[in-house]
Amino acid sequence: MRAVEREIPKTSLDSAGRLAVQHRLSSVFPEFAAAALGLESQAIHFIADGFLPAGVEFARAARSFDASLAMAPIIQACRNAWTVCGLQPLLGERLAMTPSIVGYSLLYPYTDNYLDNNDKSAAAKRAFCRRFRERLRGVRIPARDAHESAVWALVAMIEGQYSRARFPQVFDALLAIHQAQEESIAQLGAGRGFAESELLAISFAKGGTSVLADACLVRGWLVPHESRLAFDWGALLQLGDDLQDVHEDLRRGSATLFTRAIASGETLDALAAQLLNFSRKVGRAIDGFSSGPLSLKDLLRTSWRSIIVDAIGNAHEFFSPAFLDEIECSSPFRFAFLRERRDVLAGRHGLYTSVFSAFVDEPAGVESSSGAADWPSKPQAWEFQALAGATGSIANAAFDHN
Repeated sequence: MRAVEREIPKTSLDSAGRLAVQHRLSSVFPEFAAAALGLESQAIHFIADGFLPAGVEFARAARSFDASLAMAPIIQACRNAWTVCGLQPLLGERLAMTPSIVGYSLLYPYTDNYLDNNDKSAAAKRAFCRRFRERLRGVRIPARDAHESAVWALVAMIEGQYSRARFPQVFDALLAIHQAQEESIAQLGAGRGFAESELLAISFAKGGTSVLADACLVRGWLVPHESRLAFDWGALLQLGDDLQDVHEDLRRGSATLFTRAIASGETLDALAAQLLNFSRKVGRAIDGFSSGPLSLKDLLRTSWRSIIVDAIGNAHEFFSPAFLDEIECSSPFRFAFLRERRDVLAGRHGLYTSVFSAFVDEPAGVESSSGAADWPSKPQAWEFQALAGATGSIANAAFDHN
């Protein structure tokens, strides 16, 4: 923390100065990762030289598409982009940012945040979901407002890389995640009437189809065992997210396996133990990906478990003391220390923003060195009808080809 704070520029820098700051900030991570997290050199290499540069490129592409996007939604979308990057070497491809990764990942803040917006009526949300589904099917449908024009443009980025005629799996997967997201909306409020098995099915479908779509975007197609591995990976991440978000879900009244157990007066010991067992099962299964180095697979296994362990420590009040003692042994830090650090970090939002800016924002008058200037921009209001015509032409071309 102190090293990062020292490097944050107090004044604006030219391009050379900014690159020097980026280099020094990046050099802080390997030392911390090796000493505090115990990561091996190959794992650190994947993060520092693979995922971090890809994340920076994604953030710049996001800002190129929509300069008004804040840091939080960009990071939200980047988490998905990193999942695709983790899949690329496992499916025999080079780790790299692509138009379809940018387009699909940015759909998350544009769609999820819209559906979570309390200022939008239920009728408006249903109408958007219905129109979005038709757009994913390739139906010629004009954008009716700025929000839809942006979403339609993101879908067009995917279509630009993968034609519907040659890569039908891509669009089948996009429709599957859209259906799962629609069904998951029922978890808010009305979900309290669902049986445990129904909640489990909703979580598996939402998470599984999300990473299934990620995997399809790597090369446009999957064989059956790759589809199953990607689906299980996504289900694991979704359940991990549900445990991470248990406080927020309780506040919002969202029904998950974890909030249901808490409402019933149960500890989360048994559910967390099942989730850790599922993590081990999926961790073993990823060896079924024929490509990708063992160091990457080990890093993924470690990261999946760390998500769960950290979530347990953060929601400590819902677990028995004996269970917490057992799980804490596998954490690189004591849970009480992590909670104390989290409180400190919560007050340093300005530091996060400064680090984000140091990597993502380009000096005024300097062209981006990342190629972000080549990414499509969000359509302006006057471009609605032109975009509708362009996307209609793409759909017609695909149907004519079929």
